[in-house]
Amino acid sequence: MGRVIAIANQKGGVGKTTSSVNLAAALARLGKNVLLIDLDPQGNATVSVGVNKDQLNASVFEVLIGECKTKAAIVRVEQTGIDLLPANGDLTAAEVVLLEEGMGPKRLRKALKKVREQYDAIIIDCPPTLNMLTLNALTAADGIVVPVQCEFFALEGLSSLMSTIATIQGELNPDLHIDGLLRTMHDRRNNLANDVSHELVSHFGVKVLQTIVPRNVRLAEAPSHGESILDYDVASNGAIAYLALANELTRKTQL
Repeated sequence: MGRVIAIANQKGGVGKTTSSVNLAAALARLGKNVLLIDLDPQGNATVSVGVNKDQLNASVFEVLIGECKTKAAIVRVEQTGIDLLPANGDLTAAEVVLLEEGMGPKRLRKALKKVREQYDAIIIDCPPTLNMLTLNALTAADGIVVPVQCEFFALEGLSSLMSTIATIQGELNPDLHIDGLLRTMHDRRNNLANDVSHELVSHFGVKVLQTIVPRNVRLAEAPSHGESILDYDVASNGAIAYLALANELTRKTQL
């Protein structure tokens, strides 16, 4: 059974999609069979690996509402060496459908049952809000990685997210584990970034991953080329950081 890892934080702009795409690519470089699931209606993870979100035969939306088998919606991304369950704007309607038809937060977990054994890791890029889509991701996941931007207000919303995780562990997914908090967009020359980094470690201790993702221009450029950072510039500091993250999570979770 592959390990399902949700990349989640209801605060926007913290590097969820960047981390989802590049962690998936880095795990693939380590020889893992990886499925990346885009669970954000913006479809940024889909675009970031070079897939046209406007020309999909099927997407995660059809999978969630039961109109399409999971395997039939998966797209192979040859350059990056991963499989992708893509998303586009249709996913906006998923929350309403899931609520109206009483499917609730367990739909994604059910949809992944028949494909999990094909993968070593399944990475879910969550939307920047604690909605039904995020609940589906956390109910399906074995672990959660929380990207945290090393800037002012970094701790904003973390307490709410931790409370949500505790609720899901108690009611929907007792096996959900916090794989770690990932410090992103870190500039070691910036005193505030260093202070925030130290504050996170002080508050959360061993839950904070050792890997730190730097603020890196190449990381910001890669999505516009439809490439992961490992395909775009494998020698960049961003690529090195995500390879380090993949290795750290592999050791920590026995991927």
